[in-house]
Amino acid sequence: MDIVKWGIIGCGNVTEKKSGQAYNKVPNSKLVAVMRRNPEKAADYAARHKVDRWYSDAEKLLNDSEVNAVSVATPPANHLEYALAALQKGLNVYVEKPVTRTAEEAQAMADAVKHHNGKLTVAHYRRALPMFLHIKELLAQKAIGEVRTVQIRMWKSSKPDLVAESETNWRVQPELSGGGYFHDLAPHQLDLMLYFFGEPEKYHGYSLNQSNVYPADDHVCGEIVFRNKVVVNGSWSFNVAESQSVDLCEMIGTKGRISFPFFGNFVRVENDNTDETKTFTHPEHIQQPMIEKIVSYFRGEGPNPCPIEEAVTLMKILDAFTEK
Repeated sequence: MDIVKWGIIGCGNVTEKKSGQAYNKVPNSKLVAVMRRNPEKAADYAARHKVDRWYSDAEKLLNDSEVNAVSVATPPANHLEYALAALQKGLNVYVEKPVTRTAEEAQAMADAVKHHNGKLTVAHYRRALPMFLHIKELLAQKAIGEVRTVQIRMWKSSKPDLVAESETNWRVQPELSGGGYFHDLAPHQLDLMLYFFGEPEKYHGYSLNQSNVYPADDHVCGEIVFRNKVVVNGSWSFNVAESQSVDLCEMIGTKGRISFPFFGNFVRVENDNTDETKTFTHPEHIQQPMIEKIVSYFRGEGPNPCPIEEAVTLMKILDAFTEK
């Protein structure tokens, strides 16, 4: 594969800045087609981003002879359907997170990858950002000794500022998203825990709808015990006062602490020798570093930066935390 030629299924808001433009900025990569069910919006997206072709039917995009890789950026309810269709045609696939609504659907996607020639990567793109690579290096260097406990707090109002706008608030409709804002934001956080600490040994949690302002649960708590004996505790609440908003991860070790926001830009390290805060500037298109790794993988030049099997594990954790 000389050039990875992309088609986006679901060219909505999430692709406007985070990913869509990045496909043309990565070497050996080009965005050649986009699809959206609303033909006017599909045409508008193609015109604004100078994309050669647009479709309002996903099947037509999948049959485009120039497309050899597909980005599935629809709400999660359609991820499995479109990923399977692309794999059956021998296309490579990049699936937005959460990869599916449930672990069962994720496993079906993993099974399909094994039976078809196409490659598949999941959009846990924070793995490729310099800020989180820095944290991974700090852990490898044992900057805070042996990690004992990790505390995650994500507390937001019923209209979180981190969530991209959409015409219909599908993120809080479980039949479309798998859950609520937890399913939209926690995959970033919990995938990084898997990336940092490896295989989990056990996990459990609970969820409930405290405010009843939408169908999805708005409060989730959970705990993961990793095989290396690191314990992660997480609390997600999407019904607190704006003044009480928190996005914080604290990693406590035998020699100090690493603290950072998942959706911010700094990392603080405190130990016996230092109290240092490093600030990062994220890429203009935040998925671009991940897309660079995916293009390399699709071209046979590097490893898969986030295999479906790891996303299956993540979805099992989400299911356990929400008692599915």
